[in-house]
Amino acid sequence: MATIFINVMLALAWAAITGHFGVLNLAFGFVLGGIALALIREEAGSVTHFRRTGRVVVLAMTFVYELVKSSITVAIIVLSPSRKLQPAIIAMPLEAKSDAEITLLANMITLTPGTLSMDVSDDRQTLYVHAIDAPDPDQVVRDIKSSFERQIMKVFQ
Repeated sequence: MATIFINVMLALAWAAITGHFGVLNLAFGFVLGGIALALIREEAGSVTHFRRTGRVVVLAMTFVYELVKSSITVAIIVLSPSRKLQPAIIAMPLEAKSDAEITLLANMITLTPGTLSMDVSDDRQTLYVHAIDAPDPDQVVRDIKSSFERQIMKVFQ
């Protein structure tokens, strides 16, 4: 975790030196800081920071992909008023155990159009999800587990 802090500080230092705190300049500074830390990785800490950064990027790309895919699906549903919907409340068993993993998963599900996280069971073993159209609830669970939950668990390893 300290390596991420150092990388953020290097990005802020880069922005301060260049005099521009825009998103692209900060991202460029973060990449430059990551390269600098990679060159001195034995002195700066472990290499897990770099693996985790890659996993976060994959998770972000997965989220954007699922966001676009579900937005198109919801648009088709809205534009097809004669379509018979099969909404469902699905009990999804959780492999994620920590509060951070469960919270991130629930938020990603809620931010994706067509699905909504409703509740987590008291024993934190089940997440209840509402899907606007779920002719096969098991497929919805498989989709969420194979995309979001698997990637989230890789990030938090």
